[in-house]
Amino acid sequence: MAPAFAPALLSRIEDAGLNASAPPQQRWVDGWLVRFSPGKAQRARCINAVADGRMPVEEKLALCQALYRQAGLRMLLRVTPFSRPRGLDAWLARKHYHRFGESLVMVREAIETMPVLPLPDGLQLQEVETEAYAHIIGELRETDEAQVQAHAQRLKLSPVPYRGRVLLGDGGQVLACAQVAVEGELVGLYDVFTAPAQRGRGLSGALCGQVLAQARQQGATLAYLQVDAHNHAALAVYRRLGFADAYSYHYRALPEAADTA
Repeated sequence: MAPAFAPALLSRIEDAGLNASAPPQQRWVDGWLVRFSPGKAQRARCINAVADGRMPVEEKLALCQALYRQAGLRMLLRVTPFSRPRGLDAWLARKHYHRFGESLVMVREAIETMPVLPLPDGLQLQEVETEAYAHIIGELRETDEAQVQAHAQRLKLSPVPYRGRVLLGDGGQVLACAQVAVEGELVGLYDVFTAPAQRGRGLSGALCGQVLAQARQQGATLAYLQVDAHNHAALAVYRRLGFADAYSYHYRALPEAADTA
């Protein structure tokens, strides 16, 4: 059975995740944090319904839709246990906003007790600056250049500094990468990726252990991450590292035709 985390801790983790994913393209609309980065990450181009506000939901959505149309983006809403007003998810479902992007937030307490696996012989861990990291993971994911540039901008301007690291083979090729964002005692683990040809070697687990050990030197004691709920390979790695499910979230959006009408 997964451990029960204190609601106050989960709220802090949600705040930390919002801080670490903040793009320069965002604004507040009556208690909702509206983000419209042109990058790939959905968390940087969606509505986070943080507070109730005073306007009717339908009016508020109309204002948000205008912002997304201006930005040339589809309007997405990220729905979490903290979303406001209460009952928002059911209201959106009744209005035919379809549900997708099931995700888990996982937590690893007491990271000082996490075993750090040695890296395989011949491999090297190297820190890279944020713009280089955005290009490295963009190449691994085959992301288009505009989205890579948006990612690089978001990392560079993040209110919570990122530290990215890559795992290099003996020929200097990138085998895997991961980055962390430390805020107080919380460390977020982001953009963990292993080159497809290198999967099954245990590289991601060893890499995550290494970068979290380095985050401890910055004062972090608790780690969190966000992962696709259907990425079973990643879930297995994180659970072996001692991460446990904390809460889930998903996205909602109107069907494409209705959204662009």
